[in-house]
Amino acid sequence: MHTAYAEISSVAAVAYDMADEQRHLLAYVPLVKRVVRQLHAQVGGAVDREDMEQIGLIGLLEALRRYGVPDERFGAYAAMRVRGAILDELRRQDWRPRAVRQESHRMRDAVREFRRKLGREPSEAEIVSALGVTSAAYQEYLLAENAEQLASFDELVYELSNMPSDMQSPEAQMIARRSLEQALSVLDVREQRVIQLYYEFDLNFKEIAAVLDLTEARICQLNKGALRKMREFLQAH
Repeated sequence: MHTAYAEISSVAAVAYDMADEQRHLLAYVPLVKRVVRQLHAQVGGAVDREDMEQIGLIGLLEALRRYGVPDERFGAYAAMRVRGAILDELRRQDWRPRAVRQESHRMRDAVREFRRKLGREPSEAEIVSALGVTSAAYQEYLLAENAEQLASFDELVYELSNMPSDMQSPEAQMIARRSLEQALSVLDVREQRVIQLYYEFDLNFKEIAAVLDLTEARICQLNKGALRKMREFLQAH
């Protein structure tokens, strides 16, 4: 009698948990769509938007199951997990053709060498002129580079500060937040604005370019430089 009652209670609890999970999942679908809208603009339509949303929903479901009942911090945590799931799948599928990857690596090396010679961050016009490429080709390179840069930076930020609250002590969470605040402080005002618009307001690079009245290629350049500075700071501290 008691055993049967326990089994019925267990089944009821599972059904309730699934219904609750479904409710939370539906509540955060708009978050998935925002992340996909950001990333889809950066991969140039190489991956179907609906496929990216499906991957993002799987990432959201995993985030819910790992985190537990959503609270005010869950949105940031879920966005990081969703973005990470999509970027992981893009890398796994190797979405850029081999020739494009090779050209990207060649351009990356050339830009690094040009930067080293100048001793500063070159402008878009200087790079285009020095490398003998079109502005459109340089912008495509920047978008691809930023997709990779975002993936590695997201992983670092996730490790530092977006773990569920029950997986970090209050002291560890406070130190992580302070580290990120200090990392942001090494950026100039424009770099901080780009990071804020991307991570906090979920704008893609084209939208950020419109807000700041800059070219999309310049936003890519600012974003890449900002992420590099923050990553170097966080790894050094």
